Amino acid sequence: MQIYLDYSATTPPRLEAITAMQQVLAHTWGNPSSVHRWGERAALVLEQARAQVAQLINAAPESIVLTSGGTEADNLAIMGVARQYSTPQHVVISSVEHSAIARPVEQLERWGWQVTRLPVDRSGRVNPADLQAALQPNTVLISVIYGQSEVGTLQPIEALGAIARYHGALFHTDAVQVAGRLPIEVKTLPVDLLSLSSHKLYGPQGAGALYVRPGVSLMPLLGGGGQEMGLRSGTQALPAIAGFGAAAACALQELADESRRLIALRDRLFDLLADVPGLVPTGDRLHRLPHHVSFCLTEADGIRLNGRAIVRQMNLAGIGISSGSACSSGTLNPSPILLAMGYSDRVARTGLRLTLGRETSLADIEWTAMVLKQILARMMPPVAVLPKDLGNF
Repeated sequence: MQIYLDYSATTPPRLEAITAMQQVLAHTWGNPSSVHRWGERAALVLEQARAQVAQLINAAPESIVLTSGGTEADNLAIMGVARQYSTPQHVVISSVEHSAIARPVEQLERWGWQVTRLPVDRSGRVNPADLQAALQPNTVLISVIYGQSEVGTLQPIEALGAIARYHGALFHTDAVQVAGRLPIEVKTLPVDLLSLSSHKLYGPQGAGALYVRPGVSLMPLLGGGGQEMGLRSGTQALPAIAGFGAAAACALQELADESRRLIALRDRLFDLLADVPGLVPTGDRLHRLPHHVSFCLTEADGIRLNGRAIVRQMNLAGIGISSGSACSSGTLNPSPILLAMGYSDRVARTGLRLTLGRETSLADIEWTAMVLKQILARMMPPVAVLPKDLGNF
């Protein structure tokens, strides 16, 4: 039996996305910027996909800047704001951001910008009062991830965005893990910038988008032909973008039913593993991505027995999971996310992530729980059964 449970890393392109890509490659392969009929046909495909992505978050199509993925969208949001200032200002992020936010902000810090990293509680949630206290007269940008990819926690984006708006600072959120899994309404959500990624919602890799609220100005990262309203030069990757649009349209249509289904499977998996000694859930149980299950191993040594070691054993059993974000799971360093949540250096090396998707069934969940229990029983040292520190679980 082969079971894929790493949907937060990437999702398999759905048939509708593949079909849309094939149509472009075979029939509408023109350059969307060209003014002849081949270019016009390509431009129609481009704008249809832009509209489909916009509809997923209830945005106007002209507010969608198409990019190569979530990382570029995050970088455009951070650097696109920062590069408008001739002198360093102040930016606020959370301490549990994806590296696509954390790394650009580190670069700003080297350039002299002030950076405040908001603490989180044991479940990985930011307290809005901490944002209020962190604001300064020169705070120009706040970026807080919507759904944390490693531990699944959802942030109080409405409250945080409202604080930013009252202060007059721009607010960005990385919604890569949320889009297509929970409703997003940018017409009511107090965000100015929001990042999306195709391959997290069953579209192809290599496409993404940044929502830019009308009236918000950015400096482009790339110079060139001025595509994407001058914010992202370069000929658009039309096949990938068409696939992104098709996947976004399907995600919107299926969102409510699929979200409920995933929540039921997610909670069942948590329950099946609740009695395993030394296996402690991470993140917030209530404010959580619908498809996301994560744990740490409190009794493991973090070196010989760590998250990667469990992932390898699960892979040998035909089950694909991860030991954290796919962008960092190839290292043996402790997870900065778990460290920020107050876990020790040792425990922060033991994170496990199981993320569910369209093809996941109840039988998959039950089989996975049985296999993981067997692997942990074989690899984990005997432990006394003590009450678990479950935080908000």
